[in-house]
Amino acid sequence: MKLNVLLVEDSPMIVKGLVYALEQEQFDVTTAMSYAMAEDIMDEGRDFDIAILDIMLPDGDGRAVCKMLKEERDIPVIFLTAKDTENDIVQGLDMGADDYMIKPFRNRELISRINNVLRRTGKTQKMITIGEVSIDAENDKVFVKGAEVTFTALEYKILLMLFQNKGRVVTRGQILDKIWDAAGNFVEDNTLTVYIKRIREKLGDADVIKTVKGMGYRVE
Repeated sequence: MKLNVLLVEDSPMIVKGLVYALEQEQFDVTTAMSYAMAEDIMDEGRDFDIAILDIMLPDGDGRAVCKMLKEERDIPVIFLTAKDTENDIVQGLDMGADDYMIKPFRNRELISRINNVLRRTGKTQKMITIGEVSIDAENDKVFVKGAEVTFTALEYKILLMLFQNKGRVVTRGQILDKIWDAAGNFVEDNTLTVYIKRIREKLGDADVIKTVKGMGYRVE
């Protein structure tokens, strides 16, 4: 299953661009262009994993939407707004927002912040698909060309980490820190090379892992 995003924003251009960017990252997006529309969506009882809220809406204040979401659902909220004074930012964070991003913004930075908030709040992408490889993060399963492939616990953690950071370089040091914690003991740098090789062998010609020389790995 994909994670569900509620986007409350009154600019058609921003909505169009963000919906495309988020859907490319395997999110399901529901949009509302006013406070009233957001309220109607919430009244339908729909579940969301995170909300992206503008503050200045044509019929109200996005902070009121944040208050409603926090009281009724307690889901993560990121403000995306042109209101950039220190007081605005502090007020937004004090009322429970999990992050605050000022317009103009870059889509990739916003998506990175979304993923960071989801990780902090214990939510992760439930199904991540890149190329012909899919990870069911809810059930810890990997599918290659539709067929389930078995990975060891550490191989799976490495692959999941790379998939959760799609398009970004994950350094060897970051991976080593992650699998060291998972294994409960020290993992050598050479051992990581072996793990990556085994993962690639299991992915076969569906391999989406790219080596970034001198840095680490990236999936795209």
